[in-house]
Amino acid sequence: MEFLSDGGDTVRDVQIYLSPEADHLLDWFHIAMRLTTMTQSAKGLPESMSEEEALPLRDEVVRQLERSKWFLWHGNVFQALKVLTTIHLDLELASWQRDDGKIGKLCKAVQEFHTFIDRNQAFIPNYGERYRNGERISTGFVESTVNQVVSRRMVKKQQLRWSHRGAHLLLQIGTRVLNGDWEDVFRRWYPGFRAYTQPVFA
Repeated sequence: MEFLSDGGDTVRDVQIYLSPEADHLLDWFHIAMRLTTMTQSAKGLPESMSEEEALPLRDEVVRQLERSKWFLWHGNVFQALKVLTTIHLDLELASWQRDDGKIGKLCKAVQEFHTFIDRNQAFIPNYGERYRNGERISTGFVESTVNQVVSRRMVKKQQLRWSHRGAHLLLQIGTRVLNGDWEDVFRRWYPGFRAYTQPVFA
């Protein structure tokens, strides 16, 4: 059995509780999403480290972020962390030389991403190899579908619009149905609810 998660401690604690012997992997979607956001931010940086020096900043940070993505795709966490440290130091130096809020914001994002990868390094496989072997590396398609369904039901123009409380309660019911607990809840609320049904075998 394999579990893919966003790297959060609480989610992984549940997974390990359910099946400690399973393979626990960090979902590639969450790595790629963060790197894409940081790369977009890097494209808005000043061209050079300072107004006096011509040392490149924007192009170098974008290039290094691409390198870190390549290393992570191939499961080389050690090299990826080294590259992220270099990016962070470059951005820190640039923030001292330039009064630019974008630099400081990206510097903080890179530092947080470094911590995120460092904490989850035991759960980072060689994604490229898994992808070539047809193995699952991401749950992005599931999250996209869920977000689309929930978003559609919560927009104002929807005739049967969900409220935040209603969506929360509906998700709780859905979870109990999937866990097979829903009939027991009904029996607790309504003692006269139908008797237990035995499965019918063909």
